[in-house]
Amino acid sequence: MKLKERQEIANRTMAFLLEKPEGFDFRPGQAMEVKLENPPETDAEGNSRAFSIASAPYEAHVMFATRMRDTAMKNSLKKIPLGTELQVDGPWGDLKLHTRATRPGVFLAGGIGITPFRSIVLDAARNKLPHKLWLFYSNRRPEDAAFLEELGRAEKENPNFKMIATMTEMEKSSRPWHGKTGFVDKKMLTEAIDDLNAPIYYIAGPGSMLNAMKKMLLEAGVNEDDVRAEEFAGY
Repeated sequence: MKLKERQEIANRTMAFLLEKPEGFDFRPGQAMEVKLENPPETDAEGNSRAFSIASAPYEAHVMFATRMRDTAMKNSLKKIPLGTELQVDGPWGDLKLHTRATRPGVFLAGGIGITPFRSIVLDAARNKLPHKLWLFYSNRRPEDAAFLEELGRAEKENPNFKMIATMTEMEKSSRPWHGKTGFVDKKMLTEAIDDLNAPIYYIAGPGSMLNAMKKMLLEAGVNEDDVRAEEFAGY
């Protein structure tokens, strides 16, 4: 796939838009592996990374997004000319929305873990899926929250979708914020959801957040079989 465009979508966070080849089909929530041939920089971490597909299937491009750490792969993604071909292996992955619409879906996203849920949420709004959906989206500050405004628009389009965004370090922010603050916890969930045992839960984010969310759900009595998770390690 050719690199079409780069966009800064949050603090130290970039989205990369690729030309979508004919016949490239995927389910919202799936991932792919991106590899650079002859990149301008290399290091021990290698020239390929797995990324969730952040775009929805109906969009004209294939998008992934990442926090920009000082690694050869990410520095190379910033430097390579637009039009450069990237090798893509995929799609793959099981972080897909369940098909039984009688059960609600709850997405718990930390930071750049929002990427698979952007795809699912936009697809659900576009196709008017009957699933009742909640997104709990945690960031340090509004400056760090990728796709926040876009997800807010999806909430207005889809009466079955509700986003609860929360910030954990507003004292370090220069932007106003009128939403929730603090970490996602059982109290925050129960304020929005009547029966915590009704939904299927999906978690994506750094390992510490993922483990905390799993522990919180299990202690709240949620069945472990109803919890699906994807760790974003080192991203």
